[in-house]
Amino acid sequence: MIAPLLNEGLPALGLEPAAEAVARLDHYARLLLEKNQVMNLTAITEPDQVARLHMLDCAALVNLCQLEGKQLLDVGTGAGFPGMVLKILIPSLEVTLLDSLNKRLDWLTETCEILGLTGIRTVHARAEEKSHDPAFREQFDAVASRAVAGLRTLSELCLPYVKPGGHFLAMKSVESGQELSAAESALQLLGGAVETVRDYEIPGTDIRHRVIIIKKIGETPKKYPRGFAKIKKNPL
Repeated sequence: MIAPLLNEGLPALGLEPAAEAVARLDHYARLLLEKNQVMNLTAITEPDQVARLHMLDCAALVNLCQLEGKQLLDVGTGAGFPGMVLKILIPSLEVTLLDSLNKRLDWLTETCEILGLTGIRTVHARAEEKSHDPAFREQFDAVASRAVAGLRTLSELCLPYVKPGGHFLAMKSVESGQELSAAESALQLLGGAVETVRDYEIPGTDIRHRVIIIKKIGETPKKYPRGFAKIKKNPL
């Protein structure tokens, strides 16, 4: 279905994945579009757009940060982006997919079984609640989120999961400069600091996206994250 587009687009990102990885991404796309007919997983329904705006967009992270052999948490994973794509392209990556909607996670678990993926798990929880669990708090080398929320909100939800020395990878638009400036005090309060900002073009499009890489330089105070109502009403 989308293998030719992946075989063209992945090298443009500096990636030369094994044929098995491309086949898995192709199969994943077919399963996604099939399930999307009965469950709202994605608003992107054309195969070529799934290839570019989902698969290649997430694949860009592989060469923008070091993830081999790391433990990654995908907060608000939805249909598995970026966690599933990163796992397929980096087999040594241990991935946890966290989402508040259980039926999406049931589909992701089934999809992992069909694709023969191991070293990947799903967790049904709200992000602002699960990070107070000692088994999850500051336990991950990297936390990624592609969720549509302001950086101040995302940072409060995600940084508590990152171990000191690890990274929070916020996938944003290239128009996020003002948003980033507004989040500086929140990042400092939560124990984070911007390490780098990397912009990239999605192959086969004229769309440019951005990943803001935030390093965890200190522990997050135990009172964070707050309840979501407070986070939404009064962002840090």
